Amino acid sequence: MQEKLLNLQEAALSEIKDASSIENLEGLRVKYLGKKGEITSILKEMGKLSAEERPVVGKVANEVRESLEGNINSKKEEIKLIEKEKQLSSEVIDVTMPGKVFTVGKKHPITQIIDEVTEIFMGLGFSIAEGPEVETIENNFDALNAPKDHPSRDMSDTFYVNSELLLRTQTSPVQVRTMKNEELPIKVISPGRCFRYDSPDATHSPMFHQIEGLVVGKNVTMAQLKGTLNNFVKELFGDQTNTKFRPHNFPFTEPSAEVDVTCFKCGGEGCPMCKQEGWIEILGSGMVHPNVLRNCGIDPEVYSGFAFGMGVERLAMLKYEIDDIRLLFENDMRFLNQF
Repeated sequence: MQEKLLNLQEAALSEIKDASSIENLEGLRVKYLGKKGEITSILKEMGKLSAEERPVVGKVANEVRESLEGNINSKKEEIKLIEKEKQLSSEVIDVTMPGKVFTVGKKHPITQIIDEVTEIFMGLGFSIAEGPEVETIENNFDALNAPKDHPSRDMSDTFYVNSELLLRTQTSPVQVRTMKNEELPIKVISPGRCFRYDSPDATHSPMFHQIEGLVVGKNVTMAQLKGTLNNFVKELFGDQTNTKFRPHNFPFTEPSAEVDVTCFKCGGEGCPMCKQEGWIEILGSGMVHPNVLRNCGIDPEVYSGFAFGMGVERLAMLKYEIDDIRLLFENDMRFLNQF
């Protein structure tokens, strides 16, 4: 049995020497030193030995076990060292190489204007109202006092989904939804995308953004509308900015007015930006038409309101002196990085 143990030791040491990975060594450990390993199998036969032979064989078995464990551990450290050197050689870092440049994103100029206008009106006590971009004809036209023969309802002006749905041509349907569903008084703005059947050119786009405002309550007056818009333009364009209200016609407001501001580039003296007029048109406004209030379930004998709406792209083009609306949608980083 001693000879069998020594022969086993010689064979095991040879295999340990040739092992090339940690996994191989663990396999050899189980093969020779495990509970069902070959040394254990040999020692199970010790019951056949005489009392004098057992201590001798036991001593040899322990020496063989210690020898194999020591060689396995030594070989494991040797393999770990080799693998570490391979890893280090394959992961060499060239400290002279330039570092990676991480580009920090920024807000699109349209988003900047929406955020700035929204912040101004929230400071004036307005809240934000939102609605779907696919709207009903009822909310987009009928409730807003635009009859079936109104030019804006023509197929050449509006993207119709079917006979009942369309892509909203303005954010005014959000005002309708708010008046129908919210308790009075109401004081909201509604920013969002709109769609019209326009051919793209320097000043038109089939997709654009609007911000509209609505105030409805008791004793709401035109003076409050003018005061609100005066505060707004001074916050957006500077304290030196003045406003001018020109009579206009909108189906959903009566009376209605276009709002001009003094040219913020020339201060009203006249320049190419304002076409030498000293004034720049920025939005439309007016008192909510009684028919619109009735269509939304509000008694115009008790309540009144005012509304206004502005094109975000127009504000961006004016404020940043952009001469072509298409630049805002082409996503040329050379252009957008200027803002």
